[in-house]
Amino acid sequence: MEQNYTSEQQASELNKLMAIAGDGQLSADLRSRAIKSMGSMGSHDALLCLLEIVANDGNPTREREMALKQALSIVKRGR
Repeated sequence: MEQNYTSEQQASELNKLMAIAGDGQLSADLRSRAIKSMGSMGSHDALLCLLEIVANDGNPTREREMALKQALSIVKRGR
């Protein structure tokens, strides 16, 4: 379910989600949920964040693939 965010709220939320997604000390489940949350935001900025996760070789392959899937979903929705 998509939420309506102001630009500032969205930027703040994306920063938090990126920090979670990139924190190798956190559980894979929590990082995966952060990635899915970015996908559900559906914005252009969320797309860019997801692509940043995909491009980072340091992220686990499973999470990179999940971020790519979420990014593709945003593209298909025409955002």
